This record gives sequence, structure tokens and C-alpha cells, in this order.
Amino acid sequence: MTHPEYFAHDTAVVDDGSTIGKGTKIWHFTHIMPKSIIGANCNIGQNVLVSPDVQLGNNVKVQNNVSLYTGVLCEDDVFIGPSAVFTNVLNPRSAVVRKNKYLKTRVKKGATIGANSTIVCGITLGRYCFIGAGAVVLRDVEPYALMVGNPAVQIGWMSEYGHRLHFDGAGRAQCEESGDWYEKKDDVVKKVMK
Repeated sequence: MTHPEYFAHDTAVVDDGSTIGKGTKIWHFTHIMPKSIIGANCNIGQNVLVSPDVQLGNNVKVQNNVSLYTGVLCEDDVFIGPSAVFTNVLNPRSAVVRKNKYLKTRVKKGATIGANSTIVCGITLGRYCFIGAGAVVLRDVEPYALMVGNPAVQIGWMSEYGHRLHFDGAGRAQCEESGDWYEKKDDVVKKVMK
């Protein structure tokens, strides 16, 4: 599909009323529904559903076979791995209509969601957190937290470059790739100047 601002594969369905940023790529068999907002330079993989009122920031990567249901809000630089699952109702029943009870799920800047993860609705995933493959996340996640398992538990901290942080006795750690320094105080991690 030729569009002056973005690319959509011929098999993709892009409904009127959606907003798609410049430089975004939408791949095979993907459906972008009305009232969804996709930022600039995103990559939306094969067989992805983006429901109404979903918002994706700039440079968001959504891998194959992901359904982003109404209520999902992703900030810039989020990575969503293949076959990750989001929900939007806590107690769904086929015979009970709960469209007015959709809960918001917020994914903050730079977060990574691993392949086959399940993110239960109504929570916030903090900046640069890292959700391991197959994790089932039931509660809010702190910035930079590394979460694994079912139900997901925190087993450490990750840098903005996606490397495990090892804090010294003074509560400082350095990313092995970027050289950036981080500080942990009262179980809160933040990036700091050297």
C-alpha cells in the first residue's frame, strides 16, 4: 500500500480514522483499527492487531502475532516480542459484555516485553523494565526491573542497553556496553552521572 508517510504491506488492513506516523512500517496480515494512534518510525510485524484507542509512541517495535487490545498505551522505544499477550478485562465472560470496563495498561519508555509474555491489564510497566520470555505479569513493574516466571517475580535490574546490572556495596553499577552508571537506593534504580 503506497502512502506518502508510512509503508503498509498489500495484505495489511489500515482502517480509516487511524493515525500512523512518518516512517512506520506495517507488515503482512496486520490490522490497524480506527482511532488507534501509531507514532513515527515504528515497526509493526506480521499478523498484528492494533485495536481502537491503542496508542504507540515513536520507535515502537511490535513483533509477529501480537494483539494490542483497547487500553494499551506504549511510550517511545518500547519492544514487544513475538506472540506477547495483553488483556483488557480482568474477568471476561463470553455472555457478559464488559466493554465499559476495559482497563488501561501503560508501558513506559524503553520497556522490553519478551516473547510469549502475558501482561494482565490495569498495570504499569516502568521505564526500561525487562520482562523475560514467557513471564506472566500481574502487577506494576518498577523502572529497570528484570521480571521472569509465572507469576512474574523480580530477579534483578537491567540497564537501558538491556544488560544485567550488578550493584556494588555502595549501590552503584555500570552497564557493560554503554558505560552508563546506575544507582540503587531503597530499591529504586535510576541512571546517574559518573
